[in-house]
Amino acid sequence: MSVVRKSFHLIKLLPIALSAVLVLPSQAQKGEGVPTQALIAVDSKSAVVPTPANTTVKVENKSTPVISLTRVLPTGSQVALLIDDGLRTSVGRELGSMRDFVLSLPRGTEVFVGYMQNGRVVGSQNFTTDLAGAAQGLRIPTGMPGSSASPYFCLSDFVKNWPGEEPEAAESAGQLAPTQAPARKARFVMMITNGVDLYNGSTSPMNQNSPYVDSAVADAQRAGVPVYSIYFSDAGIRGGMASFSGQSYLQQVADGTGGRSYYNGTGNPVSMAPFLKQFQKAIAETYVATFDAPGDKKLVRVKLTTNVHGAKLRSAEQVKPGARLSATGQ
Repeated sequence: MSVVRKSFHLIKLLPIALSAVLVLPSQAQKGEGVPTQALIAVDSKSAVVPTPANTTVKVENKSTPVISLTRVLPTGSQVALLIDDGLRTSVGRELGSMRDFVLSLPRGTEVFVGYMQNGRVVGSQNFTTDLAGAAQGLRIPTGMPGSSASPYFCLSDFVKNWPGEEPEAAESAGQLAPTQAPARKARFVMMITNGVDLYNGSTSPMNQNSPYVDSAVADAQRAGVPVYSIYFSDAGIRGGMASFSGQSYLQQVADGTGGRSYYNGTGNPVSMAPFLKQFQKAIAETYVATFDAPGDKKLVRVKLTTNVHGAKLRSAEQVKPGARLSATGQ
């Protein structure tokens, strides 16, 4: 065969070879597992320490080994207390309980106090370990009916624009590989609100499907934030229907993100102190679980369980593949 004919064949084969080089990596990544971390909370009346041996995780309904479990330390946690600015001013009697909660957080915990206003959260300062300074930011809400616009608009905006964090434009645009995502401290949100979504129309039990609540849940899942809440009535909306609707939505958010919704009643709680203590206990009993998840999905469904008698695990219903968390803050 002449040199010219050999060159011709090489030129014909070159595009095929280049195509194989370009396609094979993407095919290898499709569905390939990437190390993923998620928060899990332990609900038990006795002291329970989950381990990879007694914990099971299903990712997209497929059993997956738990690589590690690390308890979240105070230095590795950020706690945001978000108060609806439209609450009845009678919530002022709870300021003492809220201050006690902030001041009793373990040393090294970063805390943020903010008020939900017009679809966003306004705080007097950024996350800080100065607990006394953060507690000074607490005040009585303005008490203007509906001033938060929607607690779910506020929640979505807050978790997508977490204070002190640089926007991840490259990651959100799909330009940053999951394994390159920066490690974050464990994040927790406590919302004090009536939970009513004014933008979804009637508070009737037959009208409890809100796209804004669904969006808030998905945004919190992508940010890896469990959302806890305490129900307290708004200055403008009252009655059994509003209470049912708001608490139903707050429960939906808690279930979807791995948090808890405290208080089930028609009026305001007698005191928030017991619920804030339960919230603090839940933070202290939260772990970072590491497992593999498909790297070609934006969110994957997960379910964690333990075979320890009398213990249950809570986690978000969906997590972001490749999420990285720092349980120690290092």
